[in-house]
Amino acid sequence: MTNRHIIFKTFIDFLLNPLAPPTSLPLQGQVGVASQRKKLSAPRISLSLDQSEDDLFDTPDDLDINVDDLDTPDEADYTDHEIDWEEPQASQSESVKETVEPIPTYSAQEERQDSKLWRTVIIGEQEHRINMKSIEPYQKVISHGGYYGNGANAIIVFAACFLPDSDREDYHEIMENLFLYVISTLELMVAEDYMIVYLNGATPHRRTPGFNWLKRCYQMIDRRLRKNLKSFIIVHPSWFIRTILAITKPFISSKFSSKIKYVNSLAELKELIPMEYVHIPECIIRQDEELREAAENSKISSFLQGSENPQESIAQPNASSS
Repeated sequence: MTNRHIIFKTFIDFLLNPLAPPTSLPLQGQVGVASQRKKLSAPRISLSLDQSEDDLFDTPDDLDINVDDLDTPDEADYTDHEIDWEEPQASQSESVKETVEPIPTYSAQEERQDSKLWRTVIIGEQEHRINMKSIEPYQKVISHGGYYGNGANAIIVFAACFLPDSDREDYHEIMENLFLYVISTLELMVAEDYMIVYLNGATPHRRTPGFNWLKRCYQMIDRRLRKNLKSFIIVHPSWFIRTILAITKPFISSKFSSKIKYVNSLAELKELIPMEYVHIPECIIRQDEELREAAENSKISSFLQGSENPQESIAQPNASSS
């Protein structure tokens, strides 16, 4: 075999198995063992000596490699290993924004409870809605005090001490709803003749209703209620209430002015109406006791001063006669 044939055979072996170790050297770990040559099955080729040197390096047809059939890594194989360059906080914020809270269920009991928070009333042939939740702490401002006389003559008690403070941010909203509540409740309580007992005691100036509020209440009262009102009793009147009534006197009828009565104590009120079902707040009872004690002390002091004055007058003539 000539050198030309050896070179050609070596090249064919390399093409068929390029990673195989050289067959002329012993494998690793087989030192001392007789070297064995690996037998390879070469394809049938023509070893004609007539081929030119350029033909030695031509690849046979059986060894044509189809690139499309080779297994190459897909782009999807690298997507799992791509680095996320976004900041973790930004990705978390986006996930939070995408999260939508579920709409809470609205049970039948909650629906009934919500309907109790609003009351629809008709005043002056107009429909109004009252926010009952906003005036819940102030509903004691008006109450039913029983009846007087022989018929169904109602006693309506209005306690000004239960009104809200005027320094509240939602004062006007509360007074608006409270105004509708008072007028609508008055129409429900009154069937025939009635009287109003206005408890003004123990009411600081910040809780005293303003002139415009009282004027609007009077104007919104139905004509039937104005006609059936027999008496308007003011208990423990202050100078502020007296001033307001004096200012409003030109705007109200003379009949209504004649119905206003001032009462300085609860004892005087008992002489006018039955007090069995009239609820008097504790703060008004305490103030009434303080006023009564102050009045008694004033009488005692005036009596003592009066008793001392006659003795002085008697002593003066005696001294002059002597």
